[in-house]
Amino acid sequence: QVQLEESGGGLVQAGGSLRLSCTFALRTFNSYNVAWFRQTPGKERDFVAAVREMGVPYTYYKDSVKGRFTISRDTDKNTMYLQMNRRQPEDAASYYCASRAGYESDYNEPLAYQNWGQGTQVTVSS
Repeated sequence: QVQLEESGGGLVQAGGSLRLSCTFALRTFNSYNVAWFRQTPGKERDFVAAVREMGVPYTYYKDSVKGRFTISRDTDKNTMYLQMNRRQPEDAASYYCASRAGYESDYNEPLAYQNWGQGTQVTVSS
């Protein structure tokens, strides 16, 4: 079963699925241009999913999570989500939410983002 650390913005769901959530303070978070990254010890932070607000929101995904993960926003609640379905071993990592002021094409570059969550550990028990 996939599970989150005690501190974090997600919860375990049935069927090997869970949803992470991330809420930023209004003074620091742009809920329109957001992303999720993940990182394992000793490795660089890896892009997972992003939203670019260009009149119509566009979503982008790492190839290995397409069809399994869904990024979404609730701008009224200043909250972003990552729905993760059909877990795989390589999905275990620390997940970080992020936001940025712009909507340029470097959506998969960590340095493009100004605001970051503290990270949520996703593990698979066996």
